[in-house]
Amino acid sequence: MIARTWRAWALPKNAEAYERFIRDVVFADKLARKPEGLIGMDLLRLDDEEETEFKTILWFNSLAAIEAFAGADHGRAVVLQADRDLLSRFDERVQHFEVSLRLPA
Repeated sequence: MIARTWRAWALPKNAEAYERFIRDVVFADKLARKPEGLIGMDLLRLDDEEETEFKTILWFNSLAAIEAFAGADHGRAVVLQADRDLLSRFDERVQHFEVSLRLPA
């Protein structure tokens, strides 16, 4: 299993709107399209006085599935204009972690 992670930051005044956008637009689109090999999605949030950090984790069953999903430059972050309008900054590149151990709760 591979975890595709990406980080972005929003000003506190935009944090709620950005979380709604990720949940209701970005994640909803992925659920509707059902990309082959995508097995889960998480959105993490860390509120701070100055910025709110978001981390997305998309779980894939293989690197080949990520390449099919993201294209040739699968390390490049896909950042829509709507993201850019709500974010103060974001990572230009994603990270891919091979999951070496995951235990059920």
